Amino acid sequence: MSVDDATAAQDDREEPHPTQALDDTVHQRVRLGVLTVAREADRVEFGFLKKQLAVTDGNLSRHLKVLEESGLITVEKGYAGRRPRTWITLTREGAQALDVELRALRALVLRLETSRAVPEM
Repeated sequence: MSVDDATAAQDDREEPHPTQALDDTVHQRVRLGVLTVAREADRVEFGFLKKQLAVTDGNLSRHLKVLEESGLITVEKGYAGRRPRTWITLTREGAQALDVELRALRALVLRLETSRAVPEM
């Protein structure tokens, strides 16, 4: 399929391209990682996230701040024994935003798989 054919097919569908549904706040690699790891647990500890996502303290802190300010996570500081700890919990809005992001990614993959399945002439 040529670029012109693909453009014509897109015009016929009149649906927005799946990438238009991607949320820049959610889609960033580290933030998407935070949301997905937090989805897997009731709450997740900062050190665990840092190790899983292979990021520095400062980098993770910055991404957590963006997600918290967007209402997608809550951050709780406390102690485990005498050691300070930070726990992250996914909010309802965060779960919904992650669901929307995953649907958009699935739609994008489906679109690409479908376009490749069409035989070229």
